[in-house]
Amino acid sequence: MKAVFLLFALCLGSNLALAQNEPAAAEAEQIQAQLRDYFFNAARFGDNEMLDEFIQAGFDLNAADDKGYTALILAAYNGHADTVERLLAAGADACAEDKRGNTALMGAIFKGELRIAKRLLATECNPDQRNAAGQTPAMYAALFQRGELLEALRERGADLSATDPLGNSVESLARGEIRTAPAAQ
Repeated sequence: MKAVFLLFALCLGSNLALAQNEPAAAEAEQIQAQLRDYFFNAARFGDNEMLDEFIQAGFDLNAADDKGYTALILAAYNGHADTVERLLAAGADACAEDKRGNTALMGAIFKGELRIAKRLLATECNPDQRNAAGQTPAMYAALFQRGELLEALRERGADLSATDPLGNSVESLARGEIRTAPAAQ
């Protein structure tokens, strides 16, 4: 039933988008927003049947929500390995960043989703890709004591001597020594 509704909404949304009057355009915009919500929820909850409908319909797999989260980031963070695999196979960008510069790999490392993180390490993304705070996946792995992933990152060519702007390094984070920004006065 969900799939039938989705296909109907996709068709209706594309037909309404062609309409020139304001009420039809507003309705089309509302339908598109609803479709994005269904898409992100399918990834967040691992609803692969629903996700397959979006993939088959040609939905933009790299669309981002208001926080910059893509379906791949949501699936990785929420531990849905099969969903991550489906999205990657369909062409989702594994290197996409949210509004803070975090990637699906960083989310998987943070949540301890080792299988997903290893799968994401096999993509073409730079193993030293930094977020907006200047942190790398290796820094995340060190901070959250993910030794197996730290080793996998090293094997992938990650720079384990990199530091963030505050002077945190993989080594210092692994020891639990975390430098933070001074409090604003």
